[in-house]
Amino acid sequence: MSVVGFDLGNESCVVAVARQRGIDVVLNDESKRETPAIVCFGEKQRFLGIAGAASSMMNPKNTISQIKRLIGRQFSDPELQQDLKALPFTVTEGPDGFPLIHAWYLGESRTFTPTQLLAMVLSDMKSIAEKNLNAAVVDCCIGIPVYFTDLQRRAVLDAATIAGLHPLRLLHETTATALAYGIYKTDLPENEQINVAFVDIGHANMQVCIAGFKKGQLKILAHSFDRSLGGRDFDEALFQYFAAKFKEEYKIDVYQNARACLRLRAACEKLKKVLSANPEAPLNIECLMEEKDVRGFIKRDDFEKISIPILERVRKPLEKALCDAGLTVENIHSVEVVGSGSRVPAIIRILTEFFGKEPRRTMNASECVAKGCALECAILSPTFKVREFQVNESFPFPIALSWKGAAPDAQNGVADNQQSTIVFPKGNPIPSIKALTFYRSETFSVDVQYADVSELQAPAKISSYTIGPFQITKSERAKVKVKVRLNLHGIVSIDTATLLEEEEVEVPIVKEPAKEGNKMDTDEASSDTVPTTESDVNMQDAKGGTDVPGAENGAPDSGDKPVQMETDAKAEAPKKKVKKTIIPVVEHIHGGMCPADVQKATEKEFEMALQDRVMEETKDKKNAVEAYVYDMRNKLHGKYQEFVTDPEREGLTTKLQEVEDWLYEDGEDETKGVYIAKLEELKKQGDPIEERYKEYTERGPVIDQLVYCINSYRDAANDPKFNHIDLEEKQKVLNECVEAEAWLREKKQHQDSLPKYATPALLSADVRRKAEALDRVARPIMMKPKPPKPATPETPTPAPPQGDGNGTTNTDPNENAGAASSETPAADEEPMDRQPMDTEKPETA
Repeated sequence: MSVVGFDLGNESCVVAVARQRGIDVVLNDESKRETPAIVCFGEKQRFLGIAGAASSMMNPKNTISQIKRLIGRQFSDPELQQDLKALPFTVTEGPDGFPLIHAWYLGESRTFTPTQLLAMVLSDMKSIAEKNLNAAVVDCCIGIPVYFTDLQRRAVLDAATIAGLHPLRLLHETTATALAYGIYKTDLPENEQINVAFVDIGHANMQVCIAGFKKGQLKILAHSFDRSLGGRDFDEALFQYFAAKFKEEYKIDVYQNARACLRLRAACEKLKKVLSANPEAPLNIECLMEEKDVRGFIKRDDFEKISIPILERVRKPLEKALCDAGLTVENIHSVEVVGSGSRVPAIIRILTEFFGKEPRRTMNASECVAKGCALECAILSPTFKVREFQVNESFPFPIALSWKGAAPDAQNGVADNQQSTIVFPKGNPIPSIKALTFYRSETFSVDVQYADVSELQAPAKISSYTIGPFQITKSERAKVKVKVRLNLHGIVSIDTATLLEEEEVEVPIVKEPAKEGNKMDTDEASSDTVPTTESDVNMQDAKGGTDVPGAENGAPDSGDKPVQMETDAKAEAPKKKVKKTIIPVVEHIHGGMCPADVQKATEKEFEMALQDRVMEETKDKKNAVEAYVYDMRNKLHGKYQEFVTDPEREGLTTKLQEVEDWLYEDGEDETKGVYIAKLEELKKQGDPIEERYKEYTERGPVIDQLVYCINSYRDAANDPKFNHIDLEEKQKVLNECVEAEAWLREKKQHQDSLPKYATPALLSADVRRKAEALDRVARPIMMKPKPPKPATPETPTPAPPQGDGNGTTNTDPNENAGAASSETPAADEEPMDRQPMDTEKPETA
């Protein structure tokens, strides 16, 4: 079972795997620990990860990056529109209001959804892990930002399904960091909680998490974030600064050229890294645009001045996290800073001023999320035994359920009214289950929505559920219990709906005395591991009992409370029993992919992966033809020179030249089968030459081995140690040796008379077969063991040495000599299991 953690970054991804000795970060094909989150579409195949990054400069409009910013967001999202301004590829609005990415692939313009592109990135991560583990990877844990909406979380799960993965959990990136930090801490207190602030400034976002640690557990106290504050914003500030400068000095506008934009942005990113360690840095780009070389220079102070609008936003998430956690700066034990964007010195100064203490860097800034995800995957997996460590996660957004009130009553004319209640308040534990009770007589609908969208910039409505149809036996409304689940991924859904109907049942008279506290449950027991809330939606005070957070509060009082029953009741009193019926629930996700779309996307991904594999194999076969041409040409004038005739050399050299010319002209773009056929055509001429050379190099050692085998058996047949073997059988061995020696002498004389370029008369395979035939005849004969010497007859055992009836004592020292001699081999006898000889010639260095 695979235990893998994926850190899906906006710019790059990291893969970590769990092994028996701990967590390892996996290296990609270039032996790097980070892999670009890039998909590049070529004319005949895709280039993913490092291959895509290598092609990005040559093919910018078909190179898709920053996919994490696109998934699960509507095209009209202001943040998305701002992001698209800096991206070189084409994005349009799809019929469902979500973005569609355009790329030229297989000779035509195609559109892809962000979910499909994320699946391609995950497929690349999966292949990296599989190469490292030499096993299939299915189960995994994926890190996501804490601010991801329900739709974005579902999009990540859909992308994983398309890529052939099964996420055991979507884990918040800051929680993964906290887990990777805390599980190795051996000095955590047992009772008193220490609070640690984790500040993660990545490529495109900033996340702050305050976690409380005790021995063997962590509890997330608060989350806060800024979705658009990251390292790329500093890159963009430098980009705009130099774009304006170059327009003024060199009269070039980089905004008009996609490739020039990419090159300048890449140079600005490197410049930012140089400024992190140096007070000033130069910028030089050759032939940026219109064949002009550009030069620039900036000091760190100037860089920080142009970055002031970005730096001013750093304090807000810090203040909000402290406020939500109900803590002050004095309550924070330490501050851990991670993420690729956290290396900017100005950010470290702000954090130091805010918390009053220097931020620590005890974890790898780029790898901690992947390691935390791999640890969580190991905790959830039965494959590994992990140190006991409990992760108490909290949900960052309040979730409400809304519904229409009961149908209007014909007598009083009450109209429909929209009602709602917060089911999962902000900070609710993950996972969690809560129950609501409705009184309905027919099919009804319930909406799941965000109670507060001020932090989200997303539609309030998440999903809708149609509950029913169902039939009731009585005229009044039936009780329907609806269970709402907040699962490990942070996704809210209605799990089940149950119709509860009371039936009267006759019971016999009970004569036993009543026992205090005896009761009969009229409903199923709620799980004691998750908080449960029950609410009667027809009560005027709809809020009562519905906003109960935390497992410690348990289930509030409601109409489903267990009914107390007196055991000494009258015999004719009827007893009530609750009949439970499961009601169908139909789910509709607003903006989500339906299962049929996911299946279709999975098939498309399989087709594209197959095309990539075919093209890679074609490329390998073409390279094999090219390598054979160069290698054989060199050998014909080198080590094969004595093994080929002049006409053969000329003919093969001409053929090699023809194939080389074909490769760079008509054969530049052929199918895999054509390259295989061309290689076989060359080998028909080249293989006989290679065989002659191979036979020449192998023949000597093989002949020596046969000669050694013949001499060994001949010496053994004449050795007195083997006198126990019949003379007739030993003569058979000697005859075989003579025959093999004569055969070898004849063949060798013939071979020595031939030139090296002639077809060999003595093949090494024939010599090996002759040695095996000799061994097959001689070994069973020469391996016969000596027969054991007959045992001396035993004499009757005399009386015990203590004495007989006449008082005499037997002192004969040879009393048991016969028995002893029968167990001791003679001096010249060989042990039964001894190998009489070794016919294999020992190898010499």
